[in-house]
Amino acid sequence: MGLKWKENIKNRAQEAYLTRLKMRRNIMKLVYGIFDNKIENSDEQDDTNDDDEIGGLFKVASQKQQKLKIEKDSMDLEESSLLMPWHTDVQDFTDPENKWMIQNCFVTGKWNEAEDANELLKLDATELSSDSDEFGDFEDLETGEKFIKSESSKDKRENKDEQSDQMNKKRLIEKKLKLKQKFDAEYDGEGTSYYDELKLSAEKQAQLNKSIFENMTDDLRVQFEGYRPGMYVRIEFENVASEFVTNFDPTYPIVIGALNMGEENIGYVNVKIKKHRWYKKILKANDPLIISLGWRRFQTVPLYSKLEDDLKFRYLKYTPEHLSCNAHFWGPITPQGTGFLALQTCQGDLQTVTQQGFRIAATGTVQEIDKSTKIMKKLKLVGHPMKIYKKTAFIKGMFNSSLEVAKFEGAKIKTVSGIRGQIKKAVNKPEGCFRATFEDKIQLSDIVFCRTWYKVDVQQFYTPITTLLLPPDKKNSWKGIRTKGELKRQMNIRSPAEKDSLYKEIVRDPKVFKPLVIPKKLQHALPYRDKPNHGVKMAERKKKIDRVAVIKEPYEQKVSKVMKMIRTAYDHKQQHLREKTNERLEKHRQMIQAIEANKSKKLKREKREVFRMKSKTQIREEKKMEKNVK
Repeated sequence: MGLKWKENIKNRAQEAYLTRLKMRRNIMKLVYGIFDNKIENSDEQDDTNDDDEIGGLFKVASQKQQKLKIEKDSMDLEESSLLMPWHTDVQDFTDPENKWMIQNCFVTGKWNEAEDANELLKLDATELSSDSDEFGDFEDLETGEKFIKSESSKDKRENKDEQSDQMNKKRLIEKKLKLKQKFDAEYDGEGTSYYDELKLSAEKQAQLNKSIFENMTDDLRVQFEGYRPGMYVRIEFENVASEFVTNFDPTYPIVIGALNMGEENIGYVNVKIKKHRWYKKILKANDPLIISLGWRRFQTVPLYSKLEDDLKFRYLKYTPEHLSCNAHFWGPITPQGTGFLALQTCQGDLQTVTQQGFRIAATGTVQEIDKSTKIMKKLKLVGHPMKIYKKTAFIKGMFNSSLEVAKFEGAKIKTVSGIRGQIKKAVNKPEGCFRATFEDKIQLSDIVFCRTWYKVDVQQFYTPITTLLLPPDKKNSWKGIRTKGELKRQMNIRSPAEKDSLYKEIVRDPKVFKPLVIPKKLQHALPYRDKPNHGVKMAERKKKIDRVAVIKEPYEQKVSKVMKMIRTAYDHKQQHLREKTNERLEKHRQMIQAIEANKSKKLKREKREVFRMKSKTQIREEKKMEKNVK
């Protein structure tokens, strides 16, 4: 089987060339300007090139002879992938003698009639009939006689040449016209596609409506086709807040839009959101956002998540950098594909704007509308072995009750060392303990953990922004619910520091290294100074030898015994005195605390009475002032 793209390739190339000639501009005219006067006929150039003689003796070599000479010279050259062999000299094309070799490669050079773009454009512009027919042969229509112009032999030869040229031109023109007709039939014809038919039907309907409604009055015309763009309309609203009328500002523009039937409901909305790259901070889950979605502006509390490979929405605490994620919030039902933008505040005062910088926090589109959400958060439960029997163990500290254990029966567990296991059954005592089996025996020092998923609920919070109900001077100062960080900053509340995040003093036990053991064979080969000496040092030997045992006499033994008894009695007496002193100090401290407590109670009572008297006198003075005013 032949390749289909090779079929009729010559004709298709010719058609493509002709279409390019029609579509593109003449670059030669744009670059070099109008130079038709400088172009000579190709026939004359051929005649002059062929008949050029030097002094009437030598002829200039034709282009064919030059090509044959070049081919003959290149017959015995070495084959190489290079354009020119490495040992040949590079030709200098700035030399006038070498310019003739490349002069026809440029636009201003000599081109064939079928390749010259200017000649082809001229052929397109020529008409089927020549001007010479007006002054040539003619026929008398009354008598039917034909008058033929007499021609000389020279004129006959010229006429034959002209006729042959004209015939060639006519053939080319006819061929081009046929190609043009084919091209016009394919591309320039009337559209017959479905879109064109719809367009024509819409235009016809519009013209028909215009002709019918042209002579009707505006009141009657509105009943048939509705309000046209550009007409003034009076709208009546129902159930509007009174503040909208009292605080109405005619200079403040109001955009009015219509909602579909399904968009009036409120439910869970799943959107694809991305933090704006110019916004300074990343967005935190459960922080309120002001969202402009469709015709509504409202404040809600979104939860961020990421869609995993198992089609599970994994909870995210913060929005990722330079990536999009999913967000679920409680808001109005909106069609899929609707775009929105989110702000953290809509206050327009100078301090907020300078502190916040770029205001648009995030952008996104609506993906899905559902009555429920399934956002899961990773939960890691940790327990410790209590008793171990071969491949069975009792685990404590992971659950608080046997009911929790019953929910997780059959769940997979794992130790830090990588031994896998399974939860079997709860144990009565202690509460929350359960029996588990493992693939190998574990140790008491192992930590057992269970990885699970916990469902996170989206808060059902939705508050429309009522800036149109505020006075004109407060329209840009609307405040919704504040974030947790803003509340902490305003109340000067510091978040408690985690114990694991605090710096602690590192206490390391001194490293005890094992003594160096040198084999006996190696000890024999070592020099004397490097041999290990495991014996007792001479200084310690001398101490043991020189020390003399002291044996006390009976009198000295009695004296030392009495002194020991006196020292023991003294120590006991001192300890008793210390205990008594501590008891006395504790009683004194309690007495002072009781006195201070009585003083503070008395002071509070006196202050309360003083402030009561002040308030009474103030009320009396105000009443006197009111009487005097009356």
